[in-house]
Amino acid sequence: MPYQFWPAQSHQLIACFASRLDVCKWSVLITLFLSFTLSLSVGNTLQSPVFTKQPGSIVFPVDSMEKNREVVFSCEAQGDPPPFYRWKLNGSLLNSKPGSHHSLSGGNLRINHLNKEDAGTYQCLASNSFGTIVSREASLTFAYLENFRSHKRSSVSVREGQGVVLLCGPPPHSGALTFSWIFNEYPSFVKQDSRRFVSQETGNLYIAKVEPSDVGNYTCVVTNTVTKTRVQGPPTPLILRNDGVMGEYEPKIEVQFPEIVQVAKGSTVRLECFALGNPVPSISWHRVDGVPFARKVDVRKTSGVMEIPYFQQEDAGTYECVAENSKGRNSVQGKLSFFASPQLIEKPQDVQKAIDDSLVWECKATGKPKPSYRWMKNGENLEPTERVQVINGALSITRLGLSDIGMYQCVAGNKYGEVYTNAELRVIAVAPDFFQNQLKSHTLVKEGGDVLIECKPKMSPRGTISWRKGNDALRASSRIVILESGSLRISNTTKADAGTYTCAAHNQFGEASSSGNLIVKEPTIITTAPNTLDVTVGESIILPCQVSYDPSLELKFTWFFNEQLIHFGSHGGYFEKVVSANTGITKMNVQGACAGSGGGSSHTMCAFCFVPVPKVVGGSHLTATVIELNPWVEYEFRVLASNAVGTGEPSKPSKKARTKETVPKVTPANVSGGGGSRSELVITWEPVPEELQNAAGFGYVVAFRPFGATGWMQAAVPSPEASKYVFKNETILPFSPFQVKVGVYNNKGEGPFGPVVTIYSAEEEPGRAPSRLRAKSLSAFDVEVYWKALPWSTSKKRVLGYELRYWEKNEKEDKASLLRTVGNRTMAIIQGLKGCTTYYITVRAYNTAGTGPPSPAVNVTTKKPPPSQPPSKVMWNTSNSKIILNWEQVKPLENESEVMGYKILYKRNQFSRPSIMETNTTSVELSLPTDEEYIIQIRPFGEGGEGSSSRQITIPKISVLILLYILFKRKKG
Repeated sequence: MPYQFWPAQSHQLIACFASRLDVCKWSVLITLFLSFTLSLSVGNTLQSPVFTKQPGSIVFPVDSMEKNREVVFSCEAQGDPPPFYRWKLNGSLLNSKPGSHHSLSGGNLRINHLNKEDAGTYQCLASNSFGTIVSREASLTFAYLENFRSHKRSSVSVREGQGVVLLCGPPPHSGALTFSWIFNEYPSFVKQDSRRFVSQETGNLYIAKVEPSDVGNYTCVVTNTVTKTRVQGPPTPLILRNDGVMGEYEPKIEVQFPEIVQVAKGSTVRLECFALGNPVPSISWHRVDGVPFARKVDVRKTSGVMEIPYFQQEDAGTYECVAENSKGRNSVQGKLSFFASPQLIEKPQDVQKAIDDSLVWECKATGKPKPSYRWMKNGENLEPTERVQVINGALSITRLGLSDIGMYQCVAGNKYGEVYTNAELRVIAVAPDFFQNQLKSHTLVKEGGDVLIECKPKMSPRGTISWRKGNDALRASSRIVILESGSLRISNTTKADAGTYTCAAHNQFGEASSSGNLIVKEPTIITTAPNTLDVTVGESIILPCQVSYDPSLELKFTWFFNEQLIHFGSHGGYFEKVVSANTGITKMNVQGACAGSGGGSSHTMCAFCFVPVPKVVGGSHLTATVIELNPWVEYEFRVLASNAVGTGEPSKPSKKARTKETVPKVTPANVSGGGGSRSELVITWEPVPEELQNAAGFGYVVAFRPFGATGWMQAAVPSPEASKYVFKNETILPFSPFQVKVGVYNNKGEGPFGPVVTIYSAEEEPGRAPSRLRAKSLSAFDVEVYWKALPWSTSKKRVLGYELRYWEKNEKEDKASLLRTVGNRTMAIIQGLKGCTTYYITVRAYNTAGTGPPSPAVNVTTKKPPPSQPPSKVMWNTSNSKIILNWEQVKPLENESEVMGYKILYKRNQFSRPSIMETNTTSVELSLPTDEEYIIQIRPFGEGGEGSSSRQITIPKISVLILLYILFKRKKG
C-alpha cells in the first residue's frame, strides 16, 4: 500500500524547500527509496500458510524398537511470516519440547523412545499471522508377530481318498500375513495345485483328496509382510488309516469368501474358493448377471483363486464359485461392493472481501458412499450460527466482520477417508483513495460522440460516488448517466460539455476526490471519398480522400487494400501517397494480378489439410478420402484453395470425427527393470500414448520366464497409464536373469508382444567391506577420504558405489551423516564440517538391495577455522587508471588458523562473475578502467580455509564532469 507513505514524504519535501535544499535532498531521496522498497516487500512476500508436505501413516515394526525406537512424521508449509508448528494426538495438543519424548525439527514431529501408548491419530497444525491450517490425519500403528505358543500338535489320521484340512492357527500379530507350508523338512514347500491349497486368509492347508505320497510332517510358516519376520509352527503329522480307501463323494466347499466384500476403487480384490472331494473337484468362476469377465480378471482354476486388479464401479456385482466332479456340484456366492474415498472436484479459493459483504465458498467431492462435509477455521471446527451456515458442502457467511479473517478448511469425508482443502479469507476496511487510479487529466472526445470518464477509487466497503462539473453538482439526464460502477457516461457531447469534472467517493471510513478535464473537439469527416472505378491493366489511377477536422489536432491518413494496411514504399512502387493539409491522394499502378472473388485463375487446386502434410485434390472435387490415420483418434479437417497465383485462407475447422477402433499395434518402449526388494522381479516400461491405443479398455500383458526356461508366466496390467509390474515369489534367486516381453490389448482384442529383453531380479547387498580406509584434513570444513575398492563384478552381490558415514567424536554413530559416491570411485571429499573437530568415518559398498558391512572406523581432526574477523578500515583511491586499496592486518583468535594471505574479489556489477587476485600484504593496486563501476571485497585465508569478507565496497565510475570538477578544484587550490 504505497500511498500510506506519501503524506510524510510530502511534508518532508516541503520542509526541505523551506530550508537549505543541498542539505536535505539526500534524506528525502532515501526516504522515497525506502518507502518504495517497503511497499514492494509488503505487496510481494506476505503469504498465508500452505502445506507442501503432509504426514503419512506409519506402521512401525515392533522388532525394530530394540534397534531404533524413533519415528518421524513429516510436515512442511510455506508462508510469510514463516509458519510455526504444533501437533495433535487423538485430537489433543502435544507438548513438544527439544530433547523430550516428542520434539519438533522444523515442522517434523520426532517421537523418541517409542512405546505402544504412542499409537494413535496424528495431525500437524501450521500457523502464521494469517491463521492456522490442519493437515490430514496420519496414524501410527505397531506391527509384530509373536511365536507359536504350542510346541507339539496331534497327528491327523485320514483314509486314502479322503479330504483333509490342516489348521495353521497363526500366533498373536499385527500387520498383514502370508502363509506357506513345509513338507517334512525345509526347504521342501508344499506346491499348490488342483489338489492342494493354502489359504492366505486363514493360513490353513487344504488337501482335496489324500494320496499315500501325502504322508509326512506339515509345518505352517507365517510371515509378517511389514516386519519381514517369519515364524514356524509345530509340525503336524499326517498318517493314513489302515481301514480301507475312501469312496467317491460330491464336492464340499471348505474355503469360501464372505457374502459381501467391500472393495476400494483402484485396489486388487482376491477371492478364494476350494473344495474337498473324490474325484478332485474342478473350480470355475462366473458372474451371476452373466456379464463376461474383463481381460484383467485373473482366474487360477488350479489354485482356487480369482483376482480382479484395478477394481472399478463396473466390476461390482455378485460372483459365484462352482466346484464339481463326477459325483455332483456345489457352489457359493458373494457380492463385491464398490467404494471410493472422497476426491475433491471443487475447492474454495483465497478471497478478499469488503467489510459487511457476504461470502459463499463452494466445496464439492466425489466418493461412495456420498461424502459429508465440515468446515474448520484456524484449525478448529466451525459451528453454524445465524451468520454462518454450511449447506451441501457450501459455506456461507453474511455481514462479514474483521473477526471472520483467517484460514478456512473444507473437510469432505466418508467412512473410507477424508480430504482437506484450505483457503484464506481477508476482510478489508479502507477509506476511499485515488492514489492508484486518478482520473485522466485530459480526456478528448469529438463533438456529437460518446465519452466514458472512469472513476475507480479504492475503498472498502463500497460507498457512494457523486460527480461535480466545476463547483456544481452534476445531475443525471438522458445524455448524462452515472453508471453503477461509479463511472460517468456522456452521450452526444456538445461544446458546452467541456470543462473540469470531479469524482467524489465516500464511505464510513472517509472520503476522497479526483478531477480531470474533458476537451470536446470538432469531428473528423471525410468530405471526398474514393469511388468505385473500372480500370485497365497497366493504367495508373488516383484515388482522392479529402476531410474536414479540428485544426488543433494532427491529421494522419491511413489506406487499406482489401482490408490490409498499405505500407507505402514496400509494394514495388505500385502505391504512392501525396498529402496536403486536408487531402490524402493515393496513386496506384494496376498490374496483371488477379483480384476479387471472380477474377482468379481457372487452374485451381484444393488442399485438404488435417496434418502437417496436406492431401491435394483437383479443383473440381468436393470430397476427399484421407488415409493412414491413427485408429480411435479424433481429427479436425480444413480445406485450402490454391492456384498459380498462390494459396488462399483455410476454411474453418470441420466437426471432430473419430476413426474406428481396432486391436492395438504399438507395444511399450524401453522395457527394462531390476532392483526392488528380495525375491522380487521388477519390470518397467514407457506407457503407450493414448493416440496409439486404438480402442478403450487398453492394458498390458507382462510375460516373463527364467532365462533358459520354455514356458512363459503372464500377468494382465489393466491400467493404460501403468509403467511397472512387480512379481514376488520366494523361489526367485537374487540377481537372476529373466526374459521379459510386454504386450498390449484393448476391447477389440490382443495386440503383439514387444521384443524380448533380459532383466535381473532383485539382488543381495554386498557381502564384504572396503579396506585400507584413510582420511586427511584439507581445511576446517573439508576432509579427503580414500579406500580400496571391492571387485567390480556382475555377481549376485555387485557394487554400484560406496556410502560414507561420518559423525563427531562426542556423537553416536546412529546420528551419522551420509555421503554416497557412484561407480568404482575410491576417493571422496566430505564438505561442510566443523573446524578443529574430530570425526569418525566408515565406508561401505551398496547396490540396489542395500548397503554391505562397514569398514573399521578411522578418525580425522579438521584444521582450525579461518579468521572470523573481516578486514577493517578498507580505504581506496584512484590514480592513473589504477585503484589503490589499503586495509588493516587481520589478527586471528587463539582457536583460529593463521592468516596466510588475502583474496581480492572484484566485479563490474552484482550479476557478473568476480575476478580474484591474491596477495600476502595489506595493500594492492588494481589496473582497472576508471569509467566503469566496480564492486570489491577482501577476504583473508589460511590453512583452515577462507575467512570472513570485508563489507562490500562500490567504487563508482569517474564521469567527465567529475574529472573537470576535480581539475578545477586543484587549479583553484
